Amino acid sequence: MRLAWMAGAVMAITIAGATMVRATEIRLAEQFSMGYLQFNVMKRDKLIEKYATQRGLKDFKVSWQRFNGPVAMNEALLSNSTDIVSGGVPGLITLWDKTQGTSFEVKGICALSSQPFLLNTANPAIKSIKDFTDRDRIAVPSIKVSVQAVLLQMAAANAYGEENYGKLDPLTVSMSPPDATIAMLGGAGGVNSVFSVPPFQFQQLEQSNIRTVLSSFDVLGPHTFTVAWTSARFRKENPELYAAFLDAVKEATAIIAADPKGTAQSWINDSNSKLPLEMVTKVVTGPNVEWTMTPAATMKFARFMRRVGTIKHEPASWKDMFFPEIGGLNGS
Repeated sequence: MRLAWMAGAVMAITIAGATMVRATEIRLAEQFSMGYLQFNVMKRDKLIEKYATQRGLKDFKVSWQRFNGPVAMNEALLSNSTDIVSGGVPGLITLWDKTQGTSFEVKGICALSSQPFLLNTANPAIKSIKDFTDRDRIAVPSIKVSVQAVLLQMAAANAYGEENYGKLDPLTVSMSPPDATIAMLGGAGGVNSVFSVPPFQFQQLEQSNIRTVLSSFDVLGPHTFTVAWTSARFRKENPELYAAFLDAVKEATAIIAADPKGTAQSWINDSNSKLPLEMVTKVVTGPNVEWTMTPAATMKFARFMRRVGTIKHEPASWKDMFFPEIGGLNGS
């Protein structure tokens, strides 16, 4: 990964903010999936603490939170209950759109991963998304705004015409990936399908009666799955912590590539998962999985969301939605 661009940009932030207010705490939020492995490594190896200390910070705290879906995380960010959140691209786009021209403008910091997620079903009658009926229920982390919900809308637009992009929305229910997996495996609440995330989607497929209806890559091609974002205010007032976070993500991304098995074990430990290490390691190193800070296909999400009216502003470039420190990357 070409990240030489970062050093100068990070130094510039640090110098420019030398007289600004410093936070005593940086609060980071993640969701339920393996899309945030950098966060697991950063916690394990105390990488934010390492780089913040190198920048001369002494009295600070790093705390971690976990939410289900972008709605709860974005609400926490807007209410100043957290500082840096992470999730699917539509969650970032939604808040970027809502905060345009306000004093609390939100933008992306960097991508974390590019990987497909799968729409799995236990209903043998469903061969494609056109086979879903009013009797079916599809679990997603958050209805309408999660990356899975938006990809389902994109798939519906392809199948039924863009004016019918919301055709499958009434079938969706909001559930965390672990709860959705349990519900589908046990048939609880009428949930017979899940637009899921790794590793839960692969755990589901271990059951002989469950199969994949659709991959997100079928709809969009290779795309960013997880990104981190924050407010312009936090970035401006806390340049050393912001820079430390970027450096920590950079090192954590390199660690994942160098030690996927150790990273898999860190996720298991952090998540209290009972999944076998071999399975989780295979997810980390999957053929379509890339741990990268470079955003991919974010404009495809934004253009679709603008066309169907779920956002009011369309960015001219992916760079409009991200802070400039990663502007030198070959994003899309």
